[in-house]
Amino acid sequence: MMSEVMFSSKRKDWETPKELFDELDREFHFTLDPASTDENALCKKHFTPREDGLQQSWQGETVYCNPPYGRELPLWIEKAAKEAQKGATVVMLIPSRTDTKAFHDFIYGKAEIRFIRGRLRFGVGGGYFGRGSLSFNGSYI
Repeated sequence: MMSEVMFSSKRKDWETPKELFDELDREFHFTLDPASTDENALCKKHFTPREDGLQQSWQGETVYCNPPYGRELPLWIEKAAKEAQKGATVVMLIPSRTDTKAFHDFIYGKAEIRFIRGRLRFGVGGGYFGRGSLSFNGSYI
């Protein structure tokens, strides 16, 4: 049961490991988390599913986005690219899926890519699964 949830996109509230966020926040000084809940937001200014970060402006913000990894992931990648063109600084934690249309349309040759060595461990509610990890490697774009 747990592995079915952990290795699928059924969950939409995977929390970024705090140490990874803190390291990037020291570099970028994030002001907006557009894909969060009130419980797991990493920035004071954030959008929950109710506010729908895909429908909000990110203009003028320094954005940290750990989007839902389901079928809507390409929409988040496209949104990030469009908001960056309008002047937002956007850092996303996404799966390293270099074979996707979204990767080629919005990332490759258009954004800085930082591959994360190894697999990430994600948690929910401030806790992390002891041996759990994503079933793919992550990257920051």
